Amino acid sequence: MAIHSALSITGLGALSALGSDISSHHAAVLARRVPFQKLEKLLGANSPHAARPGAWIEPRALLIHRKWSPATMAALHVARQAIIESRWTAEDLKDAALVVGTSRGNAAGWLGPWPGRRPFKLMAASNTIHSEPASAITIEFGITGPNHVLASGCAAGLDAIGVAMMLVRSGMATRALAVAVDLPLVPILLDNYALSGILSKQSRLDPYHPKTSGFIPAEGAAAMAIEMIDGDFPKLIHYGCNSDACDPVGIPADGGRTPELLEKAAGLVGPPVAVCPHATGTAVQAVADPALLSRAFTADLPTLHLLKPFTGHTIGASGLLESVVIARFLRDGKLPPNLPSLYQPGDFSLPDQPLDATGPVYKLSHGMGGHNALLVLTRS
Repeated sequence: MAIHSALSITGLGALSALGSDISSHHAAVLARRVPFQKLEKLLGANSPHAARPGAWIEPRALLIHRKWSPATMAALHVARQAIIESRWTAEDLKDAALVVGTSRGNAAGWLGPWPGRRPFKLMAASNTIHSEPASAITIEFGITGPNHVLASGCAAGLDAIGVAMMLVRSGMATRALAVAVDLPLVPILLDNYALSGILSKQSRLDPYHPKTSGFIPAEGAAAMAIEMIDGDFPKLIHYGCNSDACDPVGIPADGGRTPELLEKAAGLVGPPVAVCPHATGTAVQAVADPALLSRAFTADLPTLHLLKPFTGHTIGASGLLESVVIARFLRDGKLPPNLPSLYQPGDFSLPDQPLDATGPVYKLSHGMGGHNALLVLTRS
């Protein structure tokens, strides 16, 4: 499945350990600032994960509300930012489409009490539904157009943009808001990640280093407002996805069917000048990413731009959060820099300076179970 056309990105929202808006994210990447801290500071010294690194949203007050769950509050925060940036009026919002992507939904504050929150009993059922963020956004902003919630694992955020593109291209909506959120720093979720052997013990994330062994879990949310209008905006020009039908928890060592996504996109909208891979830091991804990139690109290799070394892995929010950061750099005609001294796979380069964006930028995400998603962005 694929869709390609030029849609303008008119509004952005971001919330993570890097900051509470898109400007702070842009500044943090330019400053090469890394927010990772030991989880002891968040979960306490008695947590079995106390010594592991993580990245969380500060201030915590942004996530505390008696009515809405913590994940819903994060989603509302970024949705508001994107709507304000896009200058959408109440009339514009009325028939807009909304697509929310999340992997863990409302697990935070449901599987265990959220520190400092006194919830309303009346909202108990709503606070456990993973679609509550979508309901809250429609209610708070008066959005009565189509809305969907996607749970395609770590690809959910990227898929949210793709489905939003389809809704606008099909004529079901004149504009669409894509939102993604995940708050995975919950003890029972961290227990499961640790049992699977995919959590990092190292505070520096170097995704392709031979000794990398896991990802750094992180909280995050992001939003992107899109519409089919002309103007000096970054553009979305293609979305595609497929499945490997291979492994319930991993990605094939050779990259599976992802090269097909890349090759098809290159034939439709042109080869990339840059690729932002999934690059989680797990040992499986460290093998699969270079393999799939080498299969897809044999000449005129694109530069690689890794954003999880800045943000950590925000699970289902990661694809949209990283796309939002890319879109902010594209506003200035630039590509985001890498952290200095990251391990470079094969012949691919990881520039640590903001390069000029001279062509399409490919963003990849992979969901556990073999779901692959690709988004292509370009400068105005």
